[in-house]
Amino acid sequence: MKISPCRAVVVAVLAFAASSGAIAQAYPAKPVRILIGQSPGGATDFFARLFALKLNEAWKQPVVVEPRPGAAGSIAAELTAKAAPDGYTLLLSTAGQVVLNPHLTKLSYDPLTDLTPVAYLAGLSLLLVAHPSVPVKSVKELIALAKARPGSLNHGSGGTGSPAHLAMELLKGKTGTKMTHVPFKGGAPAAQAAGSWLSPSGRRPMPAS
Repeated sequence: MKISPCRAVVVAVLAFAASSGAIAQAYPAKPVRILIGQSPGGATDFFARLFALKLNEAWKQPVVVEPRPGAAGSIAAELTAKAAPDGYTLLLSTAGQVVLNPHLTKLSYDPLTDLTPVAYLAGLSLLLVAHPSVPVKSVKELIALAKARPGSLNHGSGGTGSPAHLAMELLKGKTGTKMTHVPFKGGAPAAQAAGSWLSPSGRRPMPAS
């Protein structure tokens, strides 16, 4: 089941001021690292490794991807913002990290002043999937089930404040349904949990967003 109104935007952010002369010399002269705020195996990790491969070929320097999941991507963003302003720390970010998080929680960095946007890389559509045991074949049927069994369904996302989380909150708000949000450190763990989910009260069907 596909939800198209909300999209996750991937951008690359470079941790240095545009006016700085720190990279006036030949760049890069040493390995570069790319931080991501999601767990390995997800879409952001995939794009980061593909991007790193192309940069490695172009720069003839090692480009290493470092997953730093947690806090809806804020950990990776904070590490990037506080890194040396020399251009050797990149952040491959979703919209949640630089657009949504500042409005949802208090951050130790300011995306507008501490990070410099470099390039838009890709747009990702969100998918809504469910465990085969959930007796639904469409969003309409899922809404009907959620209304019939309020609070009995869980939905996972890549973290609180992530695009997938907010998309499901929008769906619940528009339809008047009640489902429990379960945040994970990335979309990959959320998708895995959709296949096998155990709550303290026992096994529950869990749609994963």
